[in-house]
Amino acid sequence: MSRKGSRTTVSSKPDIRTVAALAKVSIATVSRTINSSPAVSQKLSQRVWQAIEELNYFPNTHARSLVSGRSRILGIIVENITNPFFPELISSFEEIAVAHGYEILVSSTNINSASQLTSCVRRMLERKVEGVAVLTFGSEESVLDQLSIHNMPIVLAEFHLDDPKVSTILLDYSAGIHAAVAHLVQLGHTRIGFLAGPHTLHSAITRLEAFQQTMREANLKVHKSWIIECDHTLKGGVAGFGKLMALHSRPTALICSNDMTAIGVLRAVYMAGLRVPEDLSVIGLDDIDFAEFTLPPLTTIRLSRQELAKAAFDALRLQAENAANSANGSVIQREFLVSTSLVVRGSTAPPAAENSKTPAKN
Repeated sequence: MSRKGSRTTVSSKPDIRTVAALAKVSIATVSRTINSSPAVSQKLSQRVWQAIEELNYFPNTHARSLVSGRSRILGIIVENITNPFFPELISSFEEIAVAHGYEILVSSTNINSASQLTSCVRRMLERKVEGVAVLTFGSEESVLDQLSIHNMPIVLAEFHLDDPKVSTILLDYSAGIHAAVAHLVQLGHTRIGFLAGPHTLHSAITRLEAFQQTMREANLKVHKSWIIECDHTLKGGVAGFGKLMALHSRPTALICSNDMTAIGVLRAVYMAGLRVPEDLSVIGLDDIDFAEFTLPPLTTIRLSRQELAKAAFDALRLQAENAANSANGSVIQREFLVSTSLVVRGSTAPPAAENSKTPAKN
């Protein structure tokens, strides 16, 4: 038995002339409105956009870019898109960009693949993006020359470059890590370990250095054997905890370089027949959406994706608009700060009395 559809059929495809007729303006006014020309009054602009919405008309973005000389596309390159932190970051970046009339082009790369990163940049250049946010947190050196040659505005995380086309986002890990150590000390912990990220990443090195500095300031001993390099993945957290279990003397609390590592630790502790936080307190870093749904909910250092995305967008927008209006010769902001803070949940507690010296093995 066949079914009849209920969709309304549009008699003809609307074009710019149809929009102009409905809005009772000239075709030139419609074109200027679509291209965000300041020559169109707010009243006329509202009338044109109302007609566009009513007709379900989709402006030709390619034609717009040919007329204006701007693509209004921003690129964002991230590492390891399987880490929930990065899709959350991309979603925030896109939301902000679209609200300001930009589209985005997304690429993901492996931190160990320079050729893959180069390919990502090539796609950005081919699409004539107006700027690129390279948020790979430490593996960007291989593509900086390629972007610079094409005079492309860039924003980097934690990486300074003496180039007028490059902006930097500074991430204040120290504030969050200081709060995490202070929280553990207040609970009674003095034996604190750290599961670090890959030493090839600027961010991982910065987080480790912040941990070591904070421990010294708190007059707590930094045990080298309790600092273990992982790879910012779930399996890395499992492997890192396994190395700690092989030690005769172990910490009663762990701070992890990211949430994925910490969640891996939660699983490994459970599989070892131990409990979080009774046998081991665990703190992550990022505060991905999933962190509050682990068992127990993860105490973590929040690195706001919304703030990071806004900083990246603002940096690129300032660069792009400064380039479009280069005659004004204004000096634009080159550095943007994103802070961190501690979110306390259920994965931290005072150390058990029997664990205050050496946690018992299962």
